[in-house]
Amino acid sequence: MNRPPSMDENIVGRELTSPIAANQYQQQPQPLSSTAKDDTLFGNGLSATNEIPSRIVGNGGGSCQYEKRERVVITKNVIVIGLAFMIHFTAFHGTSNLQSSVNSDKALGTTTLAVIYGSLILSNIFLPMSVIRWFGVKLTMAFSFFAYMPYIAAQFYPRFVTLIPAGLMVGFGGGPLWCAKCTYLSTVAEALTYVPGQKSQKDDNTVKFFGLFFIFYQMAQVWGNLISSSVLSLGGPAGDSNSTSSSNETDTSHLVGELCGANFCPNIKAEVNPNLTPPEPSKIQLLNSIFLACMVAAVLLIIFGVDSLKRYGAKKGESGGKDASGWKLLLSTLNMLKKRRLLLMLPITMFIGLEEAFLAVDFTKSFVACGWGISNIGFAMICFGVANAIAAGFAGGIAEKFGRINLAILCAVLNLSLFGYMYFYEAKQGDYMKYCAFAAIWGICDGVWLVVINAFYGILFPKDLIAGYSNFRLWESTGSVIGYIISSQFCTSLKLIILICVLLVGCTGYGICEYRVNKKYKQLKVVISDNI
Repeated sequence: MNRPPSMDENIVGRELTSPIAANQYQQQPQPLSSTAKDDTLFGNGLSATNEIPSRIVGNGGGSCQYEKRERVVITKNVIVIGLAFMIHFTAFHGTSNLQSSVNSDKALGTTTLAVIYGSLILSNIFLPMSVIRWFGVKLTMAFSFFAYMPYIAAQFYPRFVTLIPAGLMVGFGGGPLWCAKCTYLSTVAEALTYVPGQKSQKDDNTVKFFGLFFIFYQMAQVWGNLISSSVLSLGGPAGDSNSTSSSNETDTSHLVGELCGANFCPNIKAEVNPNLTPPEPSKIQLLNSIFLACMVAAVLLIIFGVDSLKRYGAKKGESGGKDASGWKLLLSTLNMLKKRRLLLMLPITMFIGLEEAFLAVDFTKSFVACGWGISNIGFAMICFGVANAIAAGFAGGIAEKFGRINLAILCAVLNLSLFGYMYFYEAKQGDYMKYCAFAAIWGICDGVWLVVINAFYGILFPKDLIAGYSNFRLWESTGSVIGYIISSQFCTSLKLIILICVLLVGCTGYGICEYRVNKKYKQLKVVISDNI
């Protein structure tokens, strides 16, 4: 969980899951020039002095176009990238969702996740542009996939000395990976506009390509959890009520009501609640082997299935962001903290990261693992993944029809109601309907918040999109890190109260920003009407 980046990825890491967010990013198309040496085609370094590839044919009007079959090639590349990311993050999500339960000793799993997101903050700012200049977009994606592999390999021998360095590698690989993906999709989106018979603009192509990509990406949550639950359930999983005697089942049910749900505290171990008994080591090793094979397959797909951007004139040393060094982006990001509207948006932004961390660590362990068994975590998270993908896909259209503010209010009410119900809910042994319903409703709220808040950042900072979305990624990741840190310190009831408080403060700040934006729009309308 998600979710992203360099200069481009700070804008579209996991944010472009909706047409609203994508359109905010693509407001300023790249200018074309046939004379200036530094002007670039496709936003990726095809200068006027570069040799035009043979796939481009003249149209008799002085400009260049690709052959018609290039549309199929471009679409193929987007689909292959989507498949590669789906396979790769099937392994990553499937492993990460089990960390708080499988590697619970001394909070090893949650500490590793905190390290991943902490290093991702630095990676997003400093690494992407340099790495892409060194290796090019295609090889950056391949090498970044490699950086995730030690994290899976370390699961065979989970210790602090193995998982913490592996987590750092994931974080440092994440920034270049997502930026390279965004750069590739943005480049081919503009290249498609030069295919004969293609009438759509770059903005439209970008929305379509990012939408197509995220169809594949969002399914990674489903497949990863399906594989993990299927493997861990082989031969009767540990903590499954079906494999216990009736007397033990009664005892477990009594313990679940007292110790699980909002009553759960980090010091509750498998000795107290059998549901928390880790799966057999052989099942864990089988699962890790499958996930490691998935990551190898994803690397091979990128290397052999995706065309280099040289096909569209890009050179290895060019990344489409010459002036966006890590230090300049960092300074620009920090300077925006002087703006009141950004300060008002920080609480709701941090809430998104905080609730995602709670879901990945506390919900999976406090509710699902404690009340249903570790082997069933994946089944509950499948409900989250499906609901999240559907909500993110439809939120843009709903916001356009009924209003962004109305959608945000509805989401806030639903989110607060969910937290309140979970706080007072008395956990029951094997109550899978409730656990899956919690996950599904959580997925809906998370999908809506991502679309609404990302779109609103584009409205608030139309002239500073890069720094604006960089702040979004920075503070969202900060919220995630805080969530992982407090996970091993407080009981679930207190963490639910923290979520409720942060959401209320965040909604207040967001509401003030919306009020000011609407007020300015009304003033502008009055000025225009007076001048007519």
